[in-house]
Amino acid sequence: MQPRRFAALVSILALAAGACGPSGGDAGSASGRGEAASASATTAPSVHPGIDVLLSDSLDLVRGRRVGLITNHTGRTADGRHDIDVLAESPDVELVALYAPEHGIRGEEQAGAVIEGGVDAGTGVPVHSLYGDTIQPTPGTLEGVDVLLFDIQDVGARYYTYPSTMALAMEAAGQAGIPFVVLDRPDPIRGDVVQGNVLDIAFSSFVGRYPVPMRHGMTMGELARMMVGAFGVQVELHVVPVTGWSRDMAYDQTGLTWLPPSPNIATLASALAYPGTCLFEGTPLSVGRGTEHAFEWVGAPWIDGQALADTLNGYGFAGVRFEPATFTPHAPGDEKFGDTEVHGVRVVGSTTDYDAPRVGVAMLVEARRMSGDRWTWNVAHFDRLAGTDALRVGLDAGKGMAELTAGWDAQLADFEAQRAPYLLYR
Repeated sequence: MQPRRFAALVSILALAAGACGPSGGDAGSASGRGEAASASATTAPSVHPGIDVLLSDSLDLVRGRRVGLITNHTGRTADGRHDIDVLAESPDVELVALYAPEHGIRGEEQAGAVIEGGVDAGTGVPVHSLYGDTIQPTPGTLEGVDVLLFDIQDVGARYYTYPSTMALAMEAAGQAGIPFVVLDRPDPIRGDVVQGNVLDIAFSSFVGRYPVPMRHGMTMGELARMMVGAFGVQVELHVVPVTGWSRDMAYDQTGLTWLPPSPNIATLASALAYPGTCLFEGTPLSVGRGTEHAFEWVGAPWIDGQALADTLNGYGFAGVRFEPATFTPHAPGDEKFGDTEVHGVRVVGSTTDYDAPRVGVAMLVEARRMSGDRWTWNVAHFDRLAGTDALRVGLDAGKGMAELTAGWDAQLADFEAQRAPYLLYR
């Protein structure tokens, strides 16, 4: 079966008008901190995630069926009830299996920690790990499942493992002849902003499986549709859309409560910086794991934070500035300088559309220059994150930010044309 023909099996459960709500507030408003974020949240239109839509008008997808659910702590209704509980309590649904991604079913485990299976204490439903000995549902764990649901809040960046978990689960469901239903959620860092480079498939990995940009501007439902239509995943796919969300809305405009999608994305500000600063995970510098501002800052004991901030502010990036920062990363979580004071810069966004990937590259250029012979690479990990070895090789060759990112705009234009048929929201 050819991928394009198989895409005909994709369905979207909701009227198009219902899935495309009006824009709310100032689309360029700053990120999830302080009074500005609180004000925008209180005036935001009502946004309802896919689980709400499923319960209100799409129960036929699960009524009378044995349901498996891939979720974590972010799988909640607009009023804060957990998917696990509402589905277990529904007389129309038989919830028979749960599947836990990286960070666990409750989202409390650090990055890379092996997730164990077990039994959900509240419902008694078996929990199967998707981040341990296996990262994909096995035929055994899908036995007795009639339909597989997915509901996890993504962060909007290529590096996250949740889209890979979804793709692998889609493949397993397709092989087992089980329909796959995505209960959609907003892209928290907006759906109208696409930035960074596009992954070279030679560097495909669990932290970047498909040729999408660092900041892809898509919801999980849209990504699933693209996985079927463009990337060849074969499964009977249904997407239950968000209502009330439009592409220019960041998460602080949705009225939904922010739940950190993983322990070190504590705020929307962290999520907005993440498409750029995550690249530092493959370098000797810390991104402040274990602190309240992880990924908003980077540093090392040898960095002069004021000098680095002054240099980066000289780039004149729109919508963002850099402040000198001293912070103490915490272990477990930060294995570079855990519980050691470090110096560096904090990324402070004043808009939600600043170019975090280009900012990240400029930070790499200047931090590498300042580090001298203290600079090292985790080559394999950096190249996986960068989706290429060209960025690392270019940095080693002394290239500047403009030269390192020169081909990005053409890549993004091609990607936006490719993704267009799979978008669900205006």
